[in-house]
Amino acid sequence: MNFNLRDLGRVEALACDYDGTIARDGTVAASTVEALRAFRESGRKLLLITGRRLEELLCIFGHSELFERIVVENGAVLFRPATGQYLDLSTPPPAEFVELLRERGVLPLETGRVIIATREPQEVAVLQVIRTLGLELQVIFNKGAVMVLPTGVNKATGLERALRELGLAPKSVVAVGDAENDHAFLDFCGFSVAVANALPAVREHADFTTSAPNGAGVVELIHGLMEGGIRPSLRPKQAVR
Repeated sequence: MNFNLRDLGRVEALACDYDGTIARDGTVAASTVEALRAFRESGRKLLLITGRRLEELLCIFGHSELFERIVVENGAVLFRPATGQYLDLSTPPPAEFVELLRERGVLPLETGRVIIATREPQEVAVLQVIRTLGLELQVIFNKGAVMVLPTGVNKATGLERALRELGLAPKSVVAVGDAENDHAFLDFCGFSVAVANALPAVREHADFTTSAPNGAGVVELIHGLMEGGIRPSLRPKQAVR
C-alpha cells in the first residue's frame, strides 16, 4: 500500500463523501467516527461533501462538529458547523419548475434550498420540463438518484468555496468517494481515493482504491495517511470550471 514519492506535500485536509463512503445505509459506524476524530486531532481538517439536504443530514448524522465545513445539496449549500451558519451558493429553480413536475406526477420529489431531487426513471420527465420552460439546469445522477441543479454547480464548486474560506489549496487535500457525482471533487483535489464499493468508473479513475468498503475503507485510508502506509503524491489540479 506504499506509494513512490514524487512531489509529496503535506496532507492538510480530507474531503469525504457521505453515502456509500463514510456511511453505509445512511449510518456512520463508531469506528469511522473514531478515525475521523483522530484525523482531526492530528491537526488536519475534515470536510464533508454530500448530495443530501442539510436538515436530512443533521437528522441522521450526529457528529457534524468534526467537520470544518460541510457542503450539502451536491455543492449548492455550504454549512459551517462551528457557528450553525449556512450559505446558499446558487439560486433554486423557479417555483413553476417544481409545480410542473408535480403536475406531471414526478414522484418522489424532494426540494432543498437549491436542489430538486427524484429517482430514476423520472429523469425523462425532468428533462422534458426543463426543455418546456427553457431553463438552464443540469441533471446529475447518483446511484439511482436524479438531482437537478443550476448549471455549473457540483461538489467541486462547493468544495472550492469551502477551501477558500479555510485558506487551503486543493492540492493539499485528499478526497474520497464512491459514485458518479463524486468525480468532480475527486478530480479537483490533490489525491483521489475510491472506497472498495465504489462504482467501477470511480475506482478506475481514482489514484488509489481501498481494500475495504464504505466507512471501513475510510478508516483504512486515515490510518494509512497518519501512519505513513499511504504516501500520496499530491499534485495541483485544474481550476473548477
